[in-house]
Amino acid sequence: MAFDYVPILIQVLVAIAIAVGVILISKYLGSRNPTAAKLAPYECGMTPVGQAWRRFPIKFFLTAMLFVLFDIEVIFFVPWAAVLRHLRAGGTEYVVFALGEMAVFAGFLALGYAYIIKKRALEWEA
Repeated sequence: MAFDYVPILIQVLVAIAIAVGVILISKYLGSRNPTAAKLAPYECGMTPVGQAWRRFPIKFFLTAMLFVLFDIEVIFFVPWAAVLRHLRAGGTEYVVFALGEMAVFAGFLALGYAYIIKKRALEWEA
């Protein structure tokens, strides 16, 4: 039973060895010639103008977090739909239970979306 995981252990060790090896090779064999041009920030081929650190409006981060949140929640619909097909073979009570559980989950999603709309989190001109 313990020998079943030996190939995985070997793969992890090889991956670690390759990563460490590449880092060491680049450290000892790579050329180091830091010039002002090499140390300057690169912005799409243009010369940087102004301060590199500036404040972004919170709406950017809020929209990104809401997208990730709802994207991850919607991902749960896919395995549920795949399992629902197999639950039909088990009988009607399993399908009704699965539909009820997904209705509760979708209700929480709708409640969260209504809260976001009420707080005007997706409006840019606030």
